[in-house]
Amino acid sequence: MKRSIANLTSLIKQSIGKSHKFQGFQPWKFAIAAIMSLLVAVSLNPLMAKALDLSDLLRVLPSAIQVIQLSNIGDNDEVSLGQQIDRQIQQEVRISQDRAANALVSRLGQMLVRTSDRPNIPYTFRVVDDNNINAFATMGGFVYINTGTISAADNVAQLASVIGHEMGHISGRHALEQMRQTAIAQGIANIAGVGDDRLVGIGVDLALRLPNSREAEFDADRRGLLNITKAGFAASAMPTFMQKLSSAGGRPPEFLSSHPATGERISALNRTIQSNNLRTAGGLNDTEYQRIWRSRFR
Repeated sequence: MKRSIANLTSLIKQSIGKSHKFQGFQPWKFAIAAIMSLLVAVSLNPLMAKALDLSDLLRVLPSAIQVIQLSNIGDNDEVSLGQQIDRQIQQEVRISQDRAANALVSRLGQMLVRTSDRPNIPYTFRVVDDNNINAFATMGGFVYINTGTISAADNVAQLASVIGHEMGHISGRHALEQMRQTAIAQGIANIAGVGDDRLVGIGVDLALRLPNSREAEFDADRRGLLNITKAGFAASAMPTFMQKLSSAGGRPPEFLSSHPATGERISALNRTIQSNNLRTAGGLNDTEYQRIWRSRFR
């Protein structure tokens, strides 16, 4: 019987993990239905009722509740969790003190907030003092851009495309989905809430060390492209910058080094531009941008 309970716990987790991707799916309803099904089975089977005690059932509940918590976290809790992750990230990377660079990234970021498909949360834009070309984000509206990425961009439109992509991960709630899957895989069941240190640790790893899924990258590209276009930046800036970085030789930047391949992402972006007739051209004044930023961090 105890093996059956363990199997049921695993089934609840796996089923919620798979079914969460379906449109309109509500994980808490599924978890309750699974638990109710167990209670009905117990009531109809005297042998099962005799073998199953309350402690067995209580071992099932935390896993289901944990899935519910991470799948249905509200905006305020997400921002709170993001703030805790951000504080830890600041202990692991060097935040730039360059006021002009921070002002540039924040200005572009706030322009994109207004046209974002998730403008109802506060966003924080930070510049990381690192000459490697990279950018990353975490839940709750925190976006980080390396100084190397600022130097590598030819114009503000290309830099905006990177910021827009990272904001796409936030609006798509990709980090929350990855955290949910990671927490389940690690067996974190009895969490106290969004302040749990184990969740903060997972969030830091997701931001700094673990790649996004193929689906998340395509989704962030699409969301970012539409966002920069709504803000008036050149739609072509995103695939052009990706092409430039992938053709530079040597090791590709971290945010282009995971699946899907850069070529696939560029092709998908160009198809979206063509099918939606995106013809914006703002932010391509590369002469001024390059004069200011090309050698600032080198």
